[in-house]
Amino acid sequence: MLSKQLICGLRRYFCHSSPWLTGAAATIISLGMWQLNAWQPLERVGYKLLFQIRETGVLSQQEWDKRIVVIAIDEKSLQKYGQFPWQRDRYIPLLNALQKSRPTAIGFDIKFVDRSDKDAEFAKAIEQTGNVVLARAWDDQGKPLVPVPELSEAASDQGHISRQVDGDGITRQAPIWINSEDFSLPSLGLTMIEVYNLNQTKQPISLPQPINQQFQNIWLNWPATVVSSVNNPQKSSPTTYSFVDVAEGRIPSDKFTDKFVLVGFTALALNDPLRTPYNSEPPTSGVYFHAAVIDNLINKTWLKKLPDGQEFYLLVLLAFGASCLFFGSDLKTRIILIVILPIAWFGIANVVFAFYQWWIPIAAPIGTILIAAVGLQLREQYEKQQLMSLFAKHVSPETAQLIWQRKEEIIEDGKLQAQELIATVLFMDIRGFTTISENLKPRELLSWLNQYLDVMTNCIMDHGGVVDKYIGDAIMAVFGVPFPNTKPEGIRQDALNAIAASIAMHSRLRQLNKRLKSQGKPVIEFGIGIHTGMLIAGSVGGTRRLNYSVVGDTVNVASRLESMNKELTADKPFKILLTDETFSYVSDRYRGEQVKTIQLRGRQQETMIYTILGKKKRSLSGL
Repeated sequence: MLSKQLICGLRRYFCHSSPWLTGAAATIISLGMWQLNAWQPLERVGYKLLFQIRETGVLSQQEWDKRIVVIAIDEKSLQKYGQFPWQRDRYIPLLNALQKSRPTAIGFDIKFVDRSDKDAEFAKAIEQTGNVVLARAWDDQGKPLVPVPELSEAASDQGHISRQVDGDGITRQAPIWINSEDFSLPSLGLTMIEVYNLNQTKQPISLPQPINQQFQNIWLNWPATVVSSVNNPQKSSPTTYSFVDVAEGRIPSDKFTDKFVLVGFTALALNDPLRTPYNSEPPTSGVYFHAAVIDNLINKTWLKKLPDGQEFYLLVLLAFGASCLFFGSDLKTRIILIVILPIAWFGIANVVFAFYQWWIPIAAPIGTILIAAVGLQLREQYEKQQLMSLFAKHVSPETAQLIWQRKEEIIEDGKLQAQELIATVLFMDIRGFTTISENLKPRELLSWLNQYLDVMTNCIMDHGGVVDKYIGDAIMAVFGVPFPNTKPEGIRQDALNAIAASIAMHSRLRQLNKRLKSQGKPVIEFGIGIHTGMLIAGSVGGTRRLNYSVVGDTVNVASRLESMNKELTADKPFKILLTDETFSYVSDRYRGEQVKTIQLRGRQQETMIYTILGKKKRSLSGL
């Protein structure tokens, strides 16, 4: 019989291998990595990749806003005016030139924190310009670096120039507000827009207001690669002019009309590097950070992210959804899904990024999908090995593989379901076993019997049969379970397999008897009964013991034929009896002989019993 161990193994498999268990495991792993920030380095790579793909032109590109202009303290300006820092009166010609063009706001990305004897002149020029924003910062110890009071009073406002740098060196966030109990300080770019809102009569630009958060950040949506070519401003982004050219009047004044003008360093000697998704190696200059903030704020194009709670539910949904999708699919389908799903998610991420300014997580969802796929594959591989090891003791490896592939057809809720089918039942036992057992010691008897059972079982399994049970020295085998054959050719093949197995048993028994004789042990004779008919197959037993077996009149007929074998096949080459039902399936392949007619219970007509004489020789015309 298929043992209770096998049934329990099947029940454990189908109770534990649902997609929900794999989904729960994938959820725990993914959320654990999320909590430990293990996904963060990969998400940063995803962020950078989104911009690089957009730069290729595959998706909608975002250009720098033409209202932003950078005045660069570059190598050319340093050659003209000498090494930095300059005297404060050096900025007065610049402000005078810009005052003629009436820019929207002027922001200095320069720290004026040390007093100078030229502060009064510079403060007067700042006041006359009327829209200058100065920079505030903090040193490494957190000490405020505030513009000198005279300049602070003359300026329209101040804004901080702090920026955040991630572990890979790229700036992705901009702290537009730094809040504390005593103050709320906007960034330089945001302050410049506030100055614009105060000085114009058109519709003001709406801006994020301070909230109860120390660093109130936006995720930067970098418009494009920064090409700070002051020699060819048409190719720069945003438009960049050399400080010396503006101060000495070589740039037409209308180039700055209604523009946000940023003054900052681009000279390499002044060492203000900024790494963006586009400008990583080599980096660009820090002044373009404030340009990006202004661009994002005036166009409302900063990136939006899912709240932490929504990311949590997204990963849970993907873990369980992917597990359900992978569950029950074959290996080829899973491989296709493993390729398609990450590509699809990455495509979605690109579309919402390019058209809707959303930066949705990339690495964590794709990783969660792969974890679910790998987890389910590993679990099924482990469970398959367990299941196959259990089945392999009862059926051939080929049949075990077939059972695994078609397990859903016969198992439901951990139980082998009852089936009505036509199969061929084989009964066999040893002649004179009682006498033999009385003459052997128990240990010798068991060893002798197991040699026999091993050889016979191999013959059965090699021909696709299932050993239903051992009854002492008797073997009951079934050909045609656990999957029912509904077509005549399938039923016929089961009968042919049973006869082939029986003939193979005779051959193997002769070899076994030679070995037993050489060991001084009793030789063996057996008889076989075979019948093909309707059966009920399924789990048989109670709550404490359960076996997979077949029941029905077919079993009784095969058993009865086996018991009649000694009388009817004494002078026959094979000790096999079979009914006319079975013989009708195999008569074209095997020669048979009628040996008896019997009246079976429940049947009006008598049943003809045959024995097998051998295999038919095929004629040349049949080849």
